[in-house]
Amino acid sequence: MNHGLRILKRQRAVDLALARQFLTVPVANVSDCMARMTAGGARLRPMHAGGRMAGPALTVKTRPGDNLMVHKALMLAQPGDVIVVDAGGDLTNALIGEIMVGDAALKKLGGIVINGAIRDADELRRLDFPVFAAGITHRGPYKDGPGEINVPIAIDGMVIAPGDLVIGDGDGLLCVPFDDAKALLHAAHQKQAVEAHMVAGIADGSYDRSWVDATLARLGCFVET
Repeated sequence: MNHGLRILKRQRAVDLALARQFLTVPVANVSDCMARMTAGGARLRPMHAGGRMAGPALTVKTRPGDNLMVHKALMLAQPGDVIVVDAGGDLTNALIGEIMVGDAALKKLGGIVINGAIRDADELRRLDFPVFAAGITHRGPYKDGPGEINVPIAIDGMVIAPGDLVIGDGDGLLCVPFDDAKALLHAAHQKQAVEAHMVAGIADGSYDRSWVDATLARLGCFVET
């Protein structure tokens, strides 16, 4: 097998119906339920008009500035899939633009994530189709490879295996491991309920912040009186 130039079959993928339930949950709530230990890096920002993303990952690993395997991933992806590209975070050349995003939207994919740059930013910002990327440049890509599809990748320490759940919103991107998706959905809904109660308490004046003084006392904080 030619490592660095291979296309593998995805062995499993999070159920699309389960993935779509995450569209009702803020990424921050899921992140809290994952102990705030996982993130795709602050550079990966939404490049589209707005709206949440959730779907099973179709992973791509490519050399910086080359989108040959991104084109192949577009040919292989199924409706609902999120194409996640690790291009090393390099911003010299854009890997996708208006044409490829239009193709992805027509195929009803769940979104595209580029750990690298995009172009045609003005056009993409008008679209609801989810696109997350690390930056923008007008310089186009090469199409020579090498690259790999459906291999584990990592973005800023966040490991993404083929078929894992990838979610995103205005706060950024998060990977939910395949085996943890159902439990984390339940936990995130519970977190939402707790926060809704807090918001209601702030609105009616009943929110209790006594924990702040209790924490400061435990830490031995000096308070001048």
